[in-house]
Amino acid sequence: MPADPSARLVAQCFLAACELDVTALKPGNVRIGAAASGMSADDFLNSARASAPALARHAARVGERLLEAIQCTQRIVHCNTNLGIVLLAAPVFHAAEAGPPLRPALAQTLGQLDLSDCKFAYEAIRLARPGGLGKSAHHDVAAEPQVTLLEAMREAQGRDSIARQYAQGYRDIFDFGFPLWERALARFGDEAWAGTYLFLAYLSTWRDSLIERKFGAATAQAVSERAREFDSHWSSGLETMQARLLSWDEELRHAGINPGTSADLTVATVFAAKLARAV
Repeated sequence: MPADPSARLVAQCFLAACELDVTALKPGNVRIGAAASGMSADDFLNSARASAPALARHAARVGERLLEAIQCTQRIVHCNTNLGIVLLAAPVFHAAEAGPPLRPALAQTLGQLDLSDCKFAYEAIRLARPGGLGKSAHHDVAAEPQVTLLEAMREAQGRDSIARQYAQGYRDIFDFGFPLWERALARFGDEAWAGTYLFLAYLSTWRDSLIERKFGAATAQAVSERAREFDSHWSSGLETMQARLLSWDEELRHAGINPGTSADLTVATVFAAKLARAV
């Protein structure tokens, strides 16, 4: 944990969001008592603890935080537990050093991303080896970058929801995720259920990028449509909803389908919302 009080607060918000990631029921994803793809909830929690000091390193560039966080993670778990989370969290950590309000500070951080950030980010991505990455005709991460990280993310935003956050100033998180998170907290009075609600909202609104990379657009669209069906089931009560979600969770696991990007967006939203409230 960072020694500086303000950096420590940011790290605490991040760790709280990562803890929620494995306590909320998010079908197809790792949670406490339900491992997936050889990864457990402890792997995710240990990854969060390992990466937090690197993400909070004072005055470090976004790209430096990214790479160091993934290096720290790989030394602990030797697998990709948190690349999407780290990609979304690093600019927030950087922006938090400028002080509130968070959104304009984050816009400034994104606008300052340069070629060195892209080099560090590409190295981090190669180190993490995310599933279904493949090759790209433009700004392939296997090659030496020739553009800033923001330019690379703008090019990729049409096929990747994390890139879209960089390209559009985290608009989905601030304008879509924040209000839903607050409404869900008020409705359920429970962060875990609010996290489930937020996850389903992301998954039903945008095709999950990880699913689309690994299985194609048709499968990703079908999963989003299935997530949308749960909108009408909330009124049946949480016990019934939990049973329905667990059944779908089993289906997704059996098929090897993991809506991981939707989970990453959920973590990033909770992190930023907790931080905005704390400061």
